[in-house]
Amino acid sequence: MLAFDSSDTPPTTEPAIKKPSHGSESYLALVWRRLRRSWTGMAGLILVGLLLLMAVFADFFAPMDPKATDVGFAPPQVMSFHDKDGNFVFQPRVYALSDSEELDPVTFQPIVGMDYDNPRLLGFFVKGAEYKLFGLIPADRHFFGSTDGQPVHFLGTDKFGRDVLSRAIIGSRISLMIALTVVFIVTLIGTTVGMVSGYFGGTFDIWLQRFVELVLAFPQLPLYLALTSLIPVTAPTNVFLAFVIFVMSALGWAQMSREVRGKTLALARIDYVRAAMAVGATDRRIIIQHILPNVMSHVIVAVTLHIPSVVLLESFLGFLGFAVKPPLISWGLMLQDTATYSVIGSYPWILSPVGFVLVTVFAFNALGDGLRDAVDPY
Repeated sequence: MLAFDSSDTPPTTEPAIKKPSHGSESYLALVWRRLRRSWTGMAGLILVGLLLLMAVFADFFAPMDPKATDVGFAPPQVMSFHDKDGNFVFQPRVYALSDSEELDPVTFQPIVGMDYDNPRLLGFFVKGAEYKLFGLIPADRHFFGSTDGQPVHFLGTDKFGRDVLSRAIIGSRISLMIALTVVFIVTLIGTTVGMVSGYFGGTFDIWLQRFVELVLAFPQLPLYLALTSLIPVTAPTNVFLAFVIFVMSALGWAQMSREVRGKTLALARIDYVRAAMAVGATDRRIIIQHILPNVMSHVIVAVTLHIPSVVLLESFLGFLGFAVKPPLISWGLMLQDTATYSVIGSYPWILSPVGFVLVTVFAFNALGDGLRDAVDPY
């Protein structure tokens, strides 16, 4: 008989199981990892951060006092790295416009040219118009401007000679504040109504949804114009601003509630919710701890997609004169100067606030699309 030695057989080695390099990640960490893979989502996040930073420190980033006047409808001043002889210089500068004695043969207006003899040097963190940071701290430093405090107009001036860039930067504070406040109120009311309606159901849900449909059935634009016209012109600016926010919020929560109700109807039939009901958990506990965390992903995405629509609505109402009133500044109010075609054709730079609106809409839409894919990759 042949004897086999156990030492002759090769040992069986099982492949080692590779452990993941990272531990268990939370849901927020997974969402952030997916969001970083989306270049549009990251671009939107960066732009949103810059817009909010600009709105918070608007007085610092504005190169001039938004109420200071100069030459009306002055064209934008182009930054140059060349002196009057054409030589390259490291410190940027702008050249003011000066009227010559020659007249245009068509319009008979003085021919405007560059004043190369008096350049205005530019720099960072320069002294300029005084302001109060956060309304409390006196300051006079600005992020960018002329080193000697002379006026510079990178986007030109309006009909009153006010700097368009400074007014657009200051106006971002009002426009974004209105949008964020309205979306916060809409989200709070819409999420609460939607979860309560979808969870309890029955007759309560039927009657509540009929009221929601009644709000959705209103033609919003005529109602906006009718409600905002109720405020007298002599009313304080804070009262008018609060009323505009109230009107936008009162007509905007219904759509959010319908979306949240649909998610809640599906979540109320899941096993762990029924198990919580079976063990005697209160309705408040089930709604807050089981349903609310599961609808928050949809709510966050809906918020980022709803903010651009509020910005566009405020700009449209401001253009019609039914939103912000002077002395407040907003992008929609600035666009009132573009009401006539002749003004746009002669002074196209007053359309600059449209660029701020487009960047804001793109930023929040891109962030919303990126969050939607990161929150629900399927």
